Amino acid sequence: MSRLRAGLWWGLLLALAPIALPQALWTRRTALRLPEAAGAQSGLVGVELASEPLRLLLIGESTVAGVGVEVQEAALAGQLAQALSARLQRPVAWRACGENGITAGEACERLLPLALSESADLVLLVFGVNDTTHLSSLARWQQSLRALSRALSARGERVAFTGVPPIQHFSALPWLLRQLLGRRAALLDAELRRVSAEERASYAPVALRFSPDYLARDGYHPSALGYRVWAEQLAERLSESR
Repeated sequence: MSRLRAGLWWGLLLALAPIALPQALWTRRTALRLPEAAGAQSGLVGVELASEPLRLLLIGESTVAGVGVEVQEAALAGQLAQALSARLQRPVAWRACGENGITAGEACERLLPLALSESADLVLLVFGVNDTTHLSSLARWQQSLRALSRALSARGERVAFTGVPPIQHFSALPWLLRQLLGRRAALLDAELRRVSAEERASYAPVALRFSPDYLARDGYHPSALGYRVWAEQLAERLSESR
């Protein structure tokens, strides 16, 4: 079924390419590009709580790098650490290992060796947007997800995936690109759900409302509010599936 849906998507893309390609080139040329979050890429929250810290590691694309906010404490890693600490009533030592524009396959080569330099209790993998826009094949996507998950779970670390964000809500993109890439993102997300189940990893969907105040100035990345709400949803899901 996934191959059929993928084939239909490619057919749709081919039919709409004369319109979609100029839009993609225009968007690439004119899009507002925000920097990665500044400051330390690791930290400790909940120091007043008397227990052993949960070691939290995030590996992923621009949202792990903190694009959209000024410092990592306001991005996904820092916000998730705060939310988990409040829910679990224990300190959380967090570390962000992200790179803007990276795909899951590239992360296997560039981020995974860095991530494996320190052990963790919980690892959250955040990928999908760049694999969608780079038109990664479903086979390559699955292979990369499995490689990341297995390398980490082999060390006894709990692995969790975030869902692929619904790109149809990214206001920075023209309507047609939002629809095409949103459909592609849904295909990748379906494969991610299946791989997560087969690899016995947790899966947490992205269920944000994507109202304007949830997006940064670029209309593409989360704002501080968007990161906070996303982190709270993730903390709830990850706490339930412990």
